[in-house]
Parts: sequence; C-alpha cells; structure tokens
Amino acid sequence: MSTVEKHWIEDAILQFRKYKKLAEGALAQLADEDFFRTIDAESNSAALIVKHLAGNLRSRWTDFLTADGEKSDRRRDEEFEARPTDSRQSLMAAWEAGWAALFEALEPLEDGDLLREVRIRREPHTVLQAVHRQMTHYAYHVGQIVFLARHFAGPRWTSLSIPKGKSKEVEVSLTGEPYRPA
Repeated sequence: MSTVEKHWIEDAILQFRKYKKLAEGALAQLADEDFFRTIDAESNSAALIVKHLAGNLRSRWTDFLTADGEKSDRRRDEEFEARPTDSRQSLMAAWEAGWAALFEALEPLEDGDLLREVRIRREPHTVLQAVHRQMTHYAYHVGQIVFLARHFAGPRWTSLSIPKGKSKEVEVSLTGEPYRPA
C-alpha cells in the first residue's frame, strides 16, 4: 500500500474513533431520562440519534465492498421513532455493533481499495468518497448529541474540549508557555 493510501486510511479510522469517543463522552453525561428527552416536538432525542447512527453504521459498513450500503432490511424511518422496547442498553449495544462494523470494514483495506467502486442507495462512490460521506454524516449527528447532552447537563457539564475561557491555560499546560502569535 502506498504511504499516502495507508496514511489516509489510518487517519480516517482515527477520526472515526475520535467522533465515537466524543459522542460517548457526551452521552455519559446524560441522565437516562435526558437520553430519551427532546428539546421540542420536532426534534430528536439523543436516543433516537444513537438509534439512527446505529442503523446507518450497520447498513453502510456490513459487506462494505460487496453490497449496497443501503441494506434492504433497514427501516430508516423507524430509526426516528421511539419504541417501548428501546432502552439505553439496547440502543448502545446497537451503537457498539455498528461502530464495530465500520472498523472491521476499514481496517483491512489495501492498496487500490480507495478507488474501488461501492454503492450507497445504488449511487456509485469510490471508497474514498463513501468514507468521506459517512464521516461528515457522523460528525453532523455527533454534534447534535453533544449539543443535547450539554443542554440537558447544564451546570453539571464537563467540557469534552477546551473549556470556555481556558485556551491560554491549556496552551501553557501543553507547552509550558502561552501562545504568542508572530
């Protein structure tokens, strides 16, 4: 595998792991009742976003190189409907299974795979395009999860990044000196 291809695949996997970790850091700060709570009647709860991402992950990454990324057994619209059988535990188990499918699909990619054709809803994509498509989709929904978790946690929120007003302190702790633009 060329150095560029290998590096790109490794970085894509790293970025997906970061998004997963970010979402899980936010979800960990949600009380169970807030996991299922919406901010208004037209919005999704964190639970429904997890459910949707789990369905998307399973569909897109199962048999990634050989089958259409929109599996015939997927019921996308139902991913946005709360069911009495939905529990935090069951939705997080589906989440984990979906992410496992993603990493199992990406980790074995080899030289030339980035330009292979895959299909999503019968539309042709290179592997490179399909990975980018999914990464931006997941970033969008992870942002929603973080927003909801931060909203519902309120003052209990623990920043998952650099806290407001703490940029200089973080810089000093990392380098020993404050950042000074040239």
